[in-house]
Amino acid sequence: MASGFSGRCGVQSPIRTRSEAGTGAILKRSFTERERLQQQEQMQLENALFLRSVKQRTLLASSASSHLPPPPPVDLSSGSSSLTSSNLSASGFARRQEMFFATQTAVGLGSDNRPSSAMQERLQELERQLLDEDDEEDAVSASGSAVTTAEWSDAMQQLTSPPLLPPPAAAVAAPNQLCPSPTNSSSTVSSSASSSPPSLSTAAAASSRQMLLDTAVAIGDGNIEAAAGNLAVLKRAANHRGDAEQRLTAVMLAALVSCMNPPPTGNSCPSIAELCSAEHFAATQVLYELSPCFKLGLIAANLAILEATKDHPKIHILDFQVGQGGQYVTFLHALAERQRLRPTARPPLIRITAVADPSSPFTSNTGGNVMAVGHQIEKLAERAGLAVRFGVVHWRAADLDAAALGCEPGEALAVNLAFALARVPDESVSPSNPRDELLRRVRALRPRVVAMVEQDINTSTAAFAARFGEACAHYGALLDSLDATVGRDSPERARVEAWLARRAVNSVATEGANRVERCEVFGKWRARMGMAGFEPLPFGPAMIEPVKAKLASVRSNPGFTIKEEGGRLGFGWKDRVLTVASSWR
Repeated sequence: MASGFSGRCGVQSPIRTRSEAGTGAILKRSFTERERLQQQEQMQLENALFLRSVKQRTLLASSASSHLPPPPPVDLSSGSSSLTSSNLSASGFARRQEMFFATQTAVGLGSDNRPSSAMQERLQELERQLLDEDDEEDAVSASGSAVTTAEWSDAMQQLTSPPLLPPPAAAVAAPNQLCPSPTNSSSTVSSSASSSPPSLSTAAAASSRQMLLDTAVAIGDGNIEAAAGNLAVLKRAANHRGDAEQRLTAVMLAALVSCMNPPPTGNSCPSIAELCSAEHFAATQVLYELSPCFKLGLIAANLAILEATKDHPKIHILDFQVGQGGQYVTFLHALAERQRLRPTARPPLIRITAVADPSSPFTSNTGGNVMAVGHQIEKLAERAGLAVRFGVVHWRAADLDAAALGCEPGEALAVNLAFALARVPDESVSPSNPRDELLRRVRALRPRVVAMVEQDINTSTAAFAARFGEACAHYGALLDSLDATVGRDSPERARVEAWLARRAVNSVATEGANRVERCEVFGKWRARMGMAGFEPLPFGPAMIEPVKAKLASVRSNPGFTIKEEGGRLGFGWKDRVLTVASSWR
């Protein structure tokens, strides 16, 4: 029966009537006997009220189930059903007590706690009705317990389950907050876990990133035990094929693991060889093609060079980071288009000189590839009807001068520093500060324009935890933006993200000379350029409008942004600037 008692044992105490006892019997009873009879009648009242509360709860469940939205299904066959049932039983017991005392107050017992005769007869009638209904419930139990019906289960789930609340801020950093969602009900206390709100994935993503940051702080503080525990959780949250946050966890996890397991003292950092490999340069070019933030930065640099050297018969470009030569594909296309619009003008003679520092690990691993790239650029120019000569020189920054670079009188000299300066050591690596020395040497050449493009992120002088936080914000926005341009299962994207992981390991997890890529925010670059003697050369409308048009043609997505400020262009995703293009003279 629904009350939980078998048969009719809920009310077995006999009720004495006046005909049985007689009037004289009452006068002859002792005080003890009267007290015993009062206790029996009190127990009878409690049992009747208990059965009455069962009826009320059944009606309440039926009414609630018709007005409340359907909750998630409760799997009573699972291991969690016992927990859920015990919760319901405890809740029902408390509700019975509450209803009993409330009813006592409502009916009004006498001073000796005995109910009036009329009330006692009413309770007896109610008892008979309840017992008759129990017969019907017994019939239901023969085919299946009424407690397991959908109506009862749904109503009680709504009435007894607490509302889902967002985790407190302190719980975000707890390692168990990032465990994957349980796949069976036995792994959770309540079956309501399957009815998580839509914002749960967002909360999990925020917890994942917060745990990354907390782990970096723990490593920086030397709390290896806490860091190791977090890493175990992060490994389960990482997914190279998941959403942007799961991919970010996978990328940054490599940096944290590398911090926990640094190479032995005296051994070369393996990330350097990986960053200087042919595969790394190829993946870099793929990123430039997939991400508008990088591609548009290179286009802006090309437009700055073309604008500063227009109407000159001879153009000499010094390039400190040719890479795979992808930037010159768009440069030659723009130059050929300009020539098409002026068919009577004679096309300029173009020299491209790749400057390779023999002390740089990038040069030692890619020296032969630079000439191969140059030959491809020459062939491409020939097909476009342009004359291009390509050459390579090997000089340290301290040895650069006009003669060493082969500069000739009458040339319009342009310097391309697209994604180049971050690879030049700064004052934190060497007292000679090759980075600023290079800028001073370039300034001495008196170029018409210096085009610079860099990622807007500080991985140079910041402490480890701050450097890691910068990388999380930067790479998180970049990975999110890739969802708008390439599929998650794309082999090219996998190649790029492997490249990002290698960069993160080097820029975040290594120190000293082993950190070969040291990006800075634009404010720091502006200070360096100013100290070297350069002045800003703002982008004008003739350069900005083509860049905006190119972004619109690549993909109309409101997430990509172009920010004009102080004559420079910032390319970003939503509220995060990823790359900045600027020009100087």
